[in-house]
Amino acid sequence: MPNDLSNPLSNPLSNVRIVLMEPAGALNVGSIARIMKNMELRQLVLVNPQCDPLSDEARKMAVHAADVLESALRVQTLPEALQGCHRVIATTGRSDTTLKIPLEPPRSALPWLIAAGTDSTADVAASASTNTALIFGREDRGLTNQELNYAQRLVYIPSSPEYESLNLAQAVAICCYELYSSINQPSNQPLTPAPPTVSPPSSPAIAAVPENPPTFEAVEAYHQQLEALLLRIGYLYPHTAASRMEKLRRLLQRSSPSIEEVAMLRGILRQVEWALGQTVPPNVP
Repeated sequence: MPNDLSNPLSNPLSNVRIVLMEPAGALNVGSIARIMKNMELRQLVLVNPQCDPLSDEARKMAVHAADVLESALRVQTLPEALQGCHRVIATTGRSDTTLKIPLEPPRSALPWLIAAGTDSTADVAASASTNTALIFGREDRGLTNQELNYAQRLVYIPSSPEYESLNLAQAVAICCYELYSSINQPSNQPLTPAPPTVSPPSSPAIAAVPENPPTFEAVEAYHQQLEALLLRIGYLYPHTAASRMEKLRRLLQRSSPSIEEVAMLRGILRQVEWALGQTVPPNVP
């Protein structure tokens, strides 16, 4: 039997945010609202939209999903869109990305957003209470490396080399379908996350998310604090800080720390900051 998707407690899709970065086409936004409603997704977040998501064009494409358009959250920046999220996946159309992180197909990566590990009532309820996000880039140029760095995993949709570029609404439809399908399985097939990576063994794998993962803003606060401290002590230089911090971000993501562990790391940084502010007497080792 499929999950009872009308019950938020048994529907982990209810807390998945579909995040569109600066969408430019009202037709695309309307089409995305429709496919979201088809697949039981409700949270649409628009980052600095370049079109009117409530225009006649958008409503025409949304058909019976006008409620998804009307309830869409509009924010100015991507970090605002990810506030409160514990797991984040970004999509990319660039198979040659320079980021040192595996590119995964939707079917193997997306269940990680919603699966707690089994189909028990407790685990499904736990996954339904965890905020997660799936980010899609601009129609013309996708997401920047800095924006991709906000995600713990990257999804790439393979397509024919004759014409690799997918329309934004098509890409969202593929991903929404995979999310919906992953929880609509026969009861004798438990909901389990796919293997964490489909890349070669030499590529870094993503560790399992702990029971009490930190929120996006907690992790970002740690990275900002770490960068400021490393610049202060001269380990980082302004012109190379971005590339160095990218590596440090990936290091933390691979370890998948809990919220308590992130708090501990921030406590260490605060103690170092305090120590740097102390006056050391001369000739004292």
